Amino acid sequence: MIRETIVTTVSAGGVPHIAPIGLIESADGWIIAPFRPSTTLENLRAVPYAVANHTDDVRVFAGCLTSRRSWPCVPAQIVPAPRLQAALSHAELAVTRMDEDESRPRFHCRVVRTAMHAPFQGFNRAQAAVIEAAILVSRLGFLPRDKVIQEISYLEIAVGKTAGEAEREAWDWLMQAIKSHYAR
Repeated sequence: MIRETIVTTVSAGGVPHIAPIGLIESADGWIIAPFRPSTTLENLRAVPYAVANHTDDVRVFAGCLTSRRSWPCVPAQIVPAPRLQAALSHAELAVTRMDEDESRPRFHCRVVRTAMHAPFQGFNRAQAAVIEAAILVSRLGFLPRDKVIQEISYLEIAVGKTAGEAEREAWDWLMQAIKSHYAR
């Protein structure tokens, strides 16, 4: 199982980084598998801790992929990486081992603390569509253009029918990113 989350890490110099990442479930906790090259990868090598932030604000997912990474954070309780202030819940993670890989090294993490901050009310279809579109945007460099266009066309139906203001804003950011990518 893969759970789409917002992962926060910190550099050796203490600079926080926010990125949407699908965490892979394992028997001992979660696996973070960032692509090479990435800030998340470098941060985990330098400071082997992270926070998995669970949020229903899909603007965070879309924002991280469209150069909008200024989301308020607060200190976590145990690990040095911060958590999103607006997270509904979070899990503080400690890396227990790393498996090298040519494209996506795997950081095996155990959960050292979890906390609930607000109730999860569920996703509407537009929120799920924005998360799927964000995943597509993160892969524009290697997915065929036809596949991206086809999937976006389908996802757009859910956004048109069920989006609120936040989902429309996130969708617009992602559509601008796709348009810019293909205009090159």
